[in-house]
Amino acid sequence: MAPLTHSTVITGSGRCVPSQVVPNEAFLDHVFFDAAGKQMDSPNETIIRKFQQITGIQERRYAQEEMVASDLGFVAAQEAILNADIDPETLDYIIVAHNFGDVKANSRRVDMMPPLASRIKHKLRIANPYTVAYDLPFGCPGWLQGVIQAHYYLQSGDAKRILVIGSETLSRVTDAHDRDSMIYSDGAGAVVLEARTGEAKNGILQHLTVSDTLTQTFWLNSSPSYNPDVPQDDLYIKMDGRKIYEYALKTVPQLIKDCLDKAHIPLSSVKKVLLHQANEKMDEAMLERLFKLYGETNIPQDIMPMTINTLGNNSVATLPILYDLIARGEMEGQKFKHKDTIIFASVGAGMNANAVVYRIP
Repeated sequence: MAPLTHSTVITGSGRCVPSQVVPNEAFLDHVFFDAAGKQMDSPNETIIRKFQQITGIQERRYAQEEMVASDLGFVAAQEAILNADIDPETLDYIIVAHNFGDVKANSRRVDMMPPLASRIKHKLRIANPYTVAYDLPFGCPGWLQGVIQAHYYLQSGDAKRILVIGSETLSRVTDAHDRDSMIYSDGAGAVVLEARTGEAKNGILQHLTVSDTLTQTFWLNSSPSYNPDVPQDDLYIKMDGRKIYEYALKTVPQLIKDCLDKAHIPLSSVKKVLLHQANEKMDEAMLERLFKLYGETNIPQDIMPMTINTLGNNSVATLPILYDLIARGEMEGQKFKHKDTIIFASVGAGMNANAVVYRIP
């Protein structure tokens, strides 16, 4: 008889995708400035057309005015708990990844106390004091880092069941005068992770994380509006897109390869690559670079499912939403099969990047 192994597996997932659809045409009346505070010369039709060609984004979702990030996270958590068919009182941890807390509509004020995890636990009406709830700000890779932390707890025997949520309302921290504001969106996703014992190793097989801070720290930051006529005491999400693109292309494919090597799994065994939905062209370039590292040029057509085109970039929520859509069979042409090996990977503010090799139970 084979020795028993301890696995960390996803037993349930959920999402909250806001119903408010914002197409690219909604930005036609914006007045865009560059980083130097100069109004851009190109007509908005041209700016938006080039933006769509680069990012692949055609539309995005914004949260309803009365909802904040903890509300979105609560909805996703409820779905994940129901999908896992568990009593929420049996959760050992609730980990919530976000970067800006609860930002109300028409406000730039960050609200992070009490922690969003405490707010969501309160909304779930969990009375168990040993359900430990805490937040994890780690840039866009925050949800995946929460999954990695949960894995450590579950493998140590300290926990048996953990809820990991990623929730964000980036639309409320964007500068309307910055064309990058068209990238960002709102949403939430969640998974329940549990410890399982069996003869075969499933779930999380390996993980790897890097943080590069010497010169890269402020490539994503909070800064004033590009419009010099707007009060400069409000802060908005800003990024150096070119440097981030180059960093992602250099770092993420190698990180995925290193993670696969640690797991002793060849690229040919990978059925799906779930990348953080930041930019269509960037994700395509990272996938091509990954295959190039293995000397491969033939990339399976359905290996990298995408949501960026219609959902935009909702930061920590992109990966759990993508996973939930496929797990529930609600993404055309995509499905998970028993024993499939898949990759999760993300990159974002910090600069941080991470990868997880996961086998579908």
